[in-house]
Amino acid sequence: MDPYAYDESAGSGEFFIIAGVDEAGRGPLAGPVVAAAVILDRTNRISGVRDSKKVPEAEREKLYELILSSGRVGVGIVDVDEIDRINILNATKKAMCKAVAGLGTCPEILLVDALTIPDVETRQIPIIKGDAKSASIAAASIIAKVTRDRIMRKYHAAFPQYGFYNHKGYATREHLESLKRYGPCAIHRKSFYPVMSLSLPFGDM
Repeated sequence: MDPYAYDESAGSGEFFIIAGVDEAGRGPLAGPVVAAAVILDRTNRISGVRDSKKVPEAEREKLYELILSSGRVGVGIVDVDEIDRINILNATKKAMCKAVAGLGTCPEILLVDALTIPDVETRQIPIIKGDAKSASIAAASIIAKVTRDRIMRKYHAAFPQYGFYNHKGYATREHLESLKRYGPCAIHRKSFYPVMSLSLPFGDM
């Protein structure tokens, strides 16, 4: 099904203001989790909007700018200390709540990738693999992914030995080898294995 048509059908034709919500960064060993909420202009469809994981980086950057210029966007970021304190699932939900609040308007319905967001009164529909089905969720996945990637590129400048520019904090062989060699730094998630198994002290920012 066309992802824009999917949104229409999910809203049952009863809701005009539909927001999609998704996150980036639940799985990495380092860096924040970032969520985005997006209300698309359904009269001005953006060609190529799809799951961010299936979009090449250069195209993703272009889609990011198109979504920002034509839709309404909110972003929520929860940092490493909070992730370690409340766990990644709760941190993800908190980031999503911040993203919805950042829209600056109240959507009539939320289409959320797989989760239900607490403390949000708007009606929600959790959709498994929503970023592959819904245009709004796919757009949110792109905003979240590009935002987080840019953050991780900045962290690369502070901690170049870990290669954050390339792997964005995910558990690649390169990242695991650098962890073993240098130990964790200040943006590593201390509650995540194998970071928690390393006894070396955490570096300062």
